[in-house]
Amino acid sequence: MLLKKIPPPFIICNSISILLLILVMLYAQKFAPPVDGLFIPPATPRYPTAGLLTHTFEILCSIPPVICGFTLVIIRRINPNNSNKFFLLVSTILTTGFFFNEIYRIHIILQYFDIPKLTTIRVYGVILILYLLLFWKTLRKTNYGILLTGSLLIIIAVLIDYFSPYFHIRSFLIEGVPKLLGMINFTLYFCLVCYQTILKTWKQPQ
Repeated sequence: MLLKKIPPPFIICNSISILLLILVMLYAQKFAPPVDGLFIPPATPRYPTAGLLTHTFEILCSIPPVICGFTLVIIRRINPNNSNKFFLLVSTILTTGFFFNEIYRIHIILQYFDIPKLTTIRVYGVILILYLLLFWKTLRKTNYGILLTGSLLIIIAVLIDYFSPYFHIRSFLIEGVPKLLGMINFTLYFCLVCYQTILKTWKQPQ
């Protein structure tokens, strides 16, 4: 009886999680310091508001991939022939990549493998341009001004981060403010798009 009440997603999700956990631990055991380091808690902030907006930014980064992926699953159930499926799929992948980069600092880690930060930034820029070109017709039907505003603010923050050493700029506010505002608009855009997509799909005759 208990086994009958366990849905397949539970088995799949936990199996994949355990497999990935084992692989990461094996990798850490072979190439990194002690495996226990995988579960080192984040550093305790020096004061209560230390990193507050940085963590807020990271939380906002997690919303677009979740909501895009969830919307994709929903509209596939409601209307498998929906024309926005590919747009949502690529948006999920793109925003997931952005989220992972911000959480795991991939652009910093790659420097340990002699891949300059500028090279990584260029690759990300090309990916963003390709995304905009590929889905421009779809984006034009949405409130794309919000997306462009968010993207522009994040690009400004990235440029400030890259060029700040050359101008001896040390204030995190100069980079952090446009970055946070950009992510707020970025997240707002995908929330609106996903909401409108589900609403429109639900109202369409099957």
